[in-house]
Amino acid sequence: MKFIKYLLVGILFGIVLTKSEAVSWYRIYEMFQFQSFHMFGIIMTAIVVGVIGIQIYKRNNVIGLDGKPIQIADKEKGFKNYIIGGTIFGLGWGMIGTCPGPIFILIGAGFYGIGIVLLGALIGTFLYGLLKDNLPH
Repeated sequence: MKFIKYLLVGILFGIVLTKSEAVSWYRIYEMFQFQSFHMFGIIMTAIVVGVIGIQIYKRNNVIGLDGKPIQIADKEKGFKNYIIGGTIFGLGWGMIGTCPGPIFILIGAGFYGIGIVLLGALIGTFLYGLLKDNLPH
């Protein structure tokens, strides 16, 4: 029962993504064809909210639910790892027509074919775990 709050936040997040049409393959197609600002607006809003939230956490020593201060470590500087990872992520996103975020939302909405994408994501995660020590970080 102590994890019910996370389930409820996840359900709320799923509803927001569905209502904003962020899980729509057509909206993603429009974005990659530069035909619509819809998805770019959602992504930019998420980035701005995330940056503001992280700055609030870092500057105000916010306390977590466990009573300990939330510590957010600075990311390592890099370029090649972001280019390679971003390219792989973007190609997968473009080929599948969905970001990994709404996989469970789409399954919950009855799009069971996305189960193949879930399987691919799990296999990719497993392979990353095996190869991570040999990859540039």
